[in-house]
Amino acid sequence: MIGDMSEAIPPPPVAPAPPAPGPRHTVFFVSDGTGITAETFGNSILSQFAIKPRHVRRPFIDSTDKAHQVVREINHTAEIEGRKPVVFVTLVNAEILAVVKERSHGLVMDMFNTFIEPLEAEFGITSNHRIGRFSDVSESQEYTDRIEAINFALAHDDGQSTKSLAEADVILVGVSRSGKTPTSLYLAMQHGIKAANYPLIPEDFERGKIPATLAPWKAKCFGLTIDPERLARIRNERRPNSKYASIENCRWEVKEGETMMKKEGIAWLSSTHKSIEEIATTILRDLRPDRLMY
Repeated sequence: MIGDMSEAIPPPPVAPAPPAPGPRHTVFFVSDGTGITAETFGNSILSQFAIKPRHVRRPFIDSTDKAHQVVREINHTAEIEGRKPVVFVTLVNAEILAVVKERSHGLVMDMFNTFIEPLEAEFGITSNHRIGRFSDVSESQEYTDRIEAINFALAHDDGQSTKSLAEADVILVGVSRSGKTPTSLYLAMQHGIKAANYPLIPEDFERGKIPATLAPWKAKCFGLTIDPERLARIRNERRPNSKYASIENCRWEVKEGETMMKKEGIAWLSSTHKSIEEIATTILRDLRPDRLMY
């Protein structure tokens, strides 16, 4: 059995490669947990700037020894790049945080204390100052719901099962490779939504109506469509030079799919220029607005 690796001091970091010609920024995401919060929030801020920095995530920095090691990596990067790396940190322990703040040559963005101290003053209570939130997460109902939703999405992917559709929160429909599977999994993992997905195929278009197995659950259906040219490129990566991937077939399937969804009164949107996050939020807004309040 693999032991708890978060207690081990990681091996010395590999020295970063020399920067490419022109301005270059490296951004570190340093956390006592997984670093996902720091990276997600940090990327939201960085998206406001027309730069493409190098990303370095350093999770489980839960001791001063590890903090010093990260500081050495940050300072080495500053030396070879000739500029301060940006360092987003989510560190609860004050001693560990002080090492990064006081000894690194980076621009340190303390994401926790920026918000925690004002909130403590507003709420009139002291925060828990917990490192991560993993000790009790497996016992929470929210965690259980997410695991069940992920299992549901996998079991009902690509129409492989039509059982238990009564339990589905949403059923995604659309032509093959329009983004149904990643959206289903994102809804499950991020929001605990039980999402099934079902492909619309030429036989459905010839019949002129949605599959009979979906008809009782049409109110739960949400459609995805996609630009035919983009669809052809995606399909050619999977089955090159096939009728399935031909631009003519893609145009026909997309047109027929959109026509069917309009006829059946199924709300739909194009995944061509939208992120999975945008698609999922639209679905929640239209079908499960209660999940936007918790």
